[in-house]
Amino acid sequence: MSSQTITPPAKPPVAIRTETRTIETAWFSALCGDDYEYLGVPDGRLRSSYQHCGDIVRTADRLGYQNILLPSSWQAGQEPLPFAAAMAAQTKQINQLVAVRMGEIHPPMLARHISTIDHIAEGRLTINIISSDLPGMKEESEARYQRSREAIQILKQCWTQEAVDFEGEFYNVHLASTEPVKPWQQNGGPLLYFGGISPSAQDLCAEHCDVFLMWPETEENLAATMKSMSEKAAAYGRTIDFGLRIHMIVRETEAEAQAAADRLLSKLDAAKGAEIKARAQDHQSAGVLRQDALRAAAGSDYLEPHLWSGVGRARSGCGSALVGDPDQIVAKLERYVDMGMRAFIMSGYPHQEECELFAKYVLPRLKTGKLNIIQERQPKETPVTPLTTGERK
Repeated sequence: MSSQTITPPAKPPVAIRTETRTIETAWFSALCGDDYEYLGVPDGRLRSSYQHCGDIVRTADRLGYQNILLPSSWQAGQEPLPFAAAMAAQTKQINQLVAVRMGEIHPPMLARHISTIDHIAEGRLTINIISSDLPGMKEESEARYQRSREAIQILKQCWTQEAVDFEGEFYNVHLASTEPVKPWQQNGGPLLYFGGISPSAQDLCAEHCDVFLMWPETEENLAATMKSMSEKAAAYGRTIDFGLRIHMIVRETEAEAQAAADRLLSKLDAAKGAEIKARAQDHQSAGVLRQDALRAAAGSDYLEPHLWSGVGRARSGCGSALVGDPDQIVAKLERYVDMGMRAFIMSGYPHQEECELFAKYVLPRLKTGKLNIIQERQPKETPVTPLTTGERK
């Protein structure tokens, strides 16, 4: 395994918030039943129990990842907000990226939930905004995104203003005091991460969120999306950062990595794979359908060198992995960084074992940092809030 010398471009080709080449590397805890040794073959050892999901978080914390995604779906597993509160007290340095479905909790109370966890974690908290249908309901996408837009605006008023005064289509909220919801983090509160490719989704992120998350596609498609999103944000007088949600299969040699990918699918029944995909509430979303179309158009599971879409045969959401040896994986990640990506949310099967392999072979070779520290959201000292040293009224 040899080290490669890569000459980075002077600056990203699109306007982004974090111009330095420091990246946030995050792992994934399988709160929604998504952990397998063989894709599509249920394994009781890898169920989404509190212990197993917690083991993944504690492993990522110990190995030095900067963040970890806690997903949300109507499936057997752990609910992200209470789970994050428990993990905040058990981890030492890692942030948690908590997926929150807008509308499930009244926005002022959601702000209070988040503020409480933010204090427990002393600022080690980020939020993944989800606009999917609420369990048991079916709504038009415009309604879902409008509700999310209103909820986000209320959250921001809670975290940055002394009072809340909001009237919208879904919420009318007037609060004389925001003391009960003041977060630990400053300058806007926890960073908001968001993903979606529909026009309504992208407009929402451009106007209100901080990190736009993408699922794996060809570099050409990703670059086009980033250019469009950067321009949309600029129209609102803003810049955002870009992130990629992707699986990893890294081994000492390319042949070993490809063999691991083949092994992962070796027991997959096509009908079972389709059933597992259909369980997720986003399985008919524009992003999932686009990934399926890319795989079909490619004529194989490889969309481009080292980008393998086999995971999408039995998984909704992120359906592709980087497959290769450490040099190949580092080179591919650096290409993404050159494009302007600053956050990577990674996973692999089984999640804990692949977390350890990526940390062994790749993580030490990356220049890493936390976006909420770089952007001065997480204070260096204990902030003055009603729950710390602020005047008790």
